[in-house]
Amino acid sequence: MSVTTHGVRVKTGSHALRSAVELLSSMRFSISLLTVICIASVIGTVLKQQEPLVNYVNQFGPFWAQVFATANLTTVYSAWWFMLILAFLVLSTSLCIARSTPKILADFKVFKENIREQSLKAFAHRAEAGLDEQPEAAARRIGQTLVSGGWKVKLQQRDNGWMVAAKAGAANKLGYIAAHSAIVLICLGGLFDGDLVVKAQMLLNGKSAYTGGGLIADVAPAHRLGPNNPTFRGNILVAEGTQSSTAILNQAEGVVVQDLPFAIELKKFIVEYYSTGMPKLFASDIVIHDKETGAAIPARVEVNHPANYKGVEIYQSSFDDGGSAVKLRAVPMAAATKPFEIEGVIGGTSQLAKGADGEKLSLEYTALRVINVENFGANSAPGVDVRKVDLRHAIDSRLGAANKTQTEKVLRNVGPSITYKLRDAAGQAREFHNYMLPVDTGDGVPSYLLGMRENPVDAFRYLRIPVDAQGEMSTFLRLRAALADPAVRAQAVQRYAAHAVDRSRPELAQQLAQSADRAMALFAGSAPTGKGPAIGGLQAIADFMETNVPEAERARAGEVLVRILNGVLFELAQITQEQAGLQPLEPNEKTQGFMTQAVLALSDAQLYPAPMAFQLTDFTQVQASVFQVARAPGKKVVYLGCAFLILGVFAMLYVRERRVWVWLSARDGLTHASMALSTNRKTLDGDREFDHLKSKLIGAKD
Repeated sequence: MSVTTHGVRVKTGSHALRSAVELLSSMRFSISLLTVICIASVIGTVLKQQEPLVNYVNQFGPFWAQVFATANLTTVYSAWWFMLILAFLVLSTSLCIARSTPKILADFKVFKENIREQSLKAFAHRAEAGLDEQPEAAARRIGQTLVSGGWKVKLQQRDNGWMVAAKAGAANKLGYIAAHSAIVLICLGGLFDGDLVVKAQMLLNGKSAYTGGGLIADVAPAHRLGPNNPTFRGNILVAEGTQSSTAILNQAEGVVVQDLPFAIELKKFIVEYYSTGMPKLFASDIVIHDKETGAAIPARVEVNHPANYKGVEIYQSSFDDGGSAVKLRAVPMAAATKPFEIEGVIGGTSQLAKGADGEKLSLEYTALRVINVENFGANSAPGVDVRKVDLRHAIDSRLGAANKTQTEKVLRNVGPSITYKLRDAAGQAREFHNYMLPVDTGDGVPSYLLGMRENPVDAFRYLRIPVDAQGEMSTFLRLRAALADPAVRAQAVQRYAAHAVDRSRPELAQQLAQSADRAMALFAGSAPTGKGPAIGGLQAIADFMETNVPEAERARAGEVLVRILNGVLFELAQITQEQAGLQPLEPNEKTQGFMTQAVLALSDAQLYPAPMAFQLTDFTQVQASVFQVARAPGKKVVYLGCAFLILGVFAMLYVRERRVWVWLSARDGLTHASMALSTNRKTLDGDREFDHLKSKLIGAKD
């Protein structure tokens, strides 16, 4: 089609089509697409994929989280624009192959025997020599020699002589076709096994993603894909002693339930650990129950050793808790809270009657971890242990314990731990991580570690509660309760003043009692510091000193006040021992270590953000395997593409295309030979090969 404008004929349709094809099949267009794919892959690697939206909000803020979600950067490899780029890359590479292949195939038949004698003198590799034989005989000898060396030869007789044209290494150009075909095959395999086919199945069958909650069995058929779905990749969690036949396919807008043609029963999950705590073996003994025939096929699934049944691969992805039963004891962290026992199941929720301020709380059982191998080396770099958290470093950096010089890793299993969340009526939750057994972090005073964090991206901060002679935290809890009682505090102050001052000087005892009462009130959080509301702990004493004591006297006064505080707290501990009907604490080094840690814990406990902490007392572990199930017909296409890519790269890099011409003509009773060699890459091998050929074919010397 064409139109005429001001006497100029302009082509429209065919010209635009040719221009579009030229653009799509051009090298610069393909490289641009590959560049975009590389950038997208980097984003998909750096930015965690398919995380809950709240995780992105906590890490990047609501604005950027929304930007990432809108641009599908949290699901890069299944984003519509990523699939579109792959499709265009397939189209571009296919057009490039279609345009270049006929020329390459035609070039296989061309020997370029019509080249002129004068043109041979322009080649970098050229030589001349005289032969004692006739041109025809020399041509046939040279041709036969080249054929025996693996060259393809063509002889051409001209009026004034013979031309011998030979070529080798034509597979170099086949490497071009193979490498470009590999890109097409790999992209097609990715499209076959990606979300594109799943979305097409959903569209054709009228399916939609599910965004609600509840049991998988209750999900409506509108959100389910049939067992004959040609391609899918999803996850399935199976607890020990149970079976499941439905996988979950994560989509940007929700999830889709994929029904399998069989059910997976987990007989036993096996996990073995290295001494560092890193798992060294995941394995699942399973039974595959065929829904159609009822057959039960035992199998074993390990990492990198999947099971296959009816075209569905079953991979060992990870492991999880399968609903372990736990028993917890509530540890009071506020005066109005009373201890109690509670039972639950990992993954479940319990409703607590009231919080300290009358607010209802929900206790969510998040995780049970039976083995915790932690690094207790003081100079060990964070990231040595399996959870990438150096427990000793985390505790010391937050609670101010003194570091000890140590150059080795000290790995130790500190026993089970429980992770849970306390959620208030407004839906806000804090996450807690408490160890079941006391841990000695190196200062000689075993302590219960109570961890807490506000956001999932933060590290846990630990409160250390020292254990008493019975290995429990009862002594500390009684001490904390007594600290909140003004009457018991006053009794401890009077005892301290009476023991610390000579009875003959009652005025000094009264002054000491006033100072002790002030220190205890500040520490308990019942007296203002002069710098804001009462907060309690050692920070309250520091604020009081900063506000009320001159800077020159602050250090000396602080030492005195802390000494008084320690003395009164010791008397307070003795009173709690008497009230509990126990023997008083012995004034020895062990008691001193306990009291030192107890003072720090009492100070930090003022900031504990919950009315109670939950201590793990007993559990019954139930493990579960997380399997990835995949029907991937494109896998074979990708394997074929990888084979093509290897062959293509090998051919292009290691196969040199070479052409040789020898012109033979009679001159002065002899045969004059002119020889030239061309190669697609100038290498030392080419130089050596030419030297060998010119010596063997025409007897020329350097």
